[in-house]
Amino acid sequence: MSSEHQRRGAPRWFNDVLIMPFIPESVPEIETSDLPDFCSKPTLVLGVGNTLFGDDGFGCAVIEYVESHHRLPEDVCSLDVGTGVRKLLFTLCLSPVRPQLLILIDAIDVGRSPGEIFEIDPSELPVAKLDDFSLHQLPTSNMLRELQETCRVKVRILACQTGPLPEEVCEGLSQAVNNAVPQAADWLIHNYLLPAG
Repeated sequence: MSSEHQRRGAPRWFNDVLIMPFIPESVPEIETSDLPDFCSKPTLVLGVGNTLFGDDGFGCAVIEYVESHHRLPEDVCSLDVGTGVRKLLFTLCLSPVRPQLLILIDAIDVGRSPGEIFEIDPSELPVAKLDDFSLHQLPTSNMLRELQETCRVKVRILACQTGPLPEEVCEGLSQAVNNAVPQAADWLIHNYLLPAG
């Protein structure tokens, strides 16, 4: 058997059908320009949450505020991902190119004062939250850890303590959380998005 035949795999019979393995001659290189900005830019900022459930929309509000009040550097991609964070994180885990820094902005209930903003490590995310699309559910928090530990993406989470979340659809942030939006935007800009110097 030739080395080419061995490399491609030997044909074999299965239930009277000859199976010919397909092995491409080469896997095409993926150009960085072919990837979406959220994969290819060095810094990715994601606003997470559900704007239909009161303070849970904090992350989305911060992205809107930043984009309307600041000019972001070219190497930054900011997205309001709402409730779609899990799919995007999954894409990042599989991408051959990833950001160096991933910043997530979300509302969390950990018993602090409503409107208080703080940084939290992915390993410290509270397990329980009402909605299954949040950072706090195991599939999503596991992907964050995977990105950080295996893919070597620096992951930072800026959290805001919520007030009581409504039990039914109720748009709009509480006054305390709404007041925290510009503070969070300033924190983001000054700690991560301005050039060092």
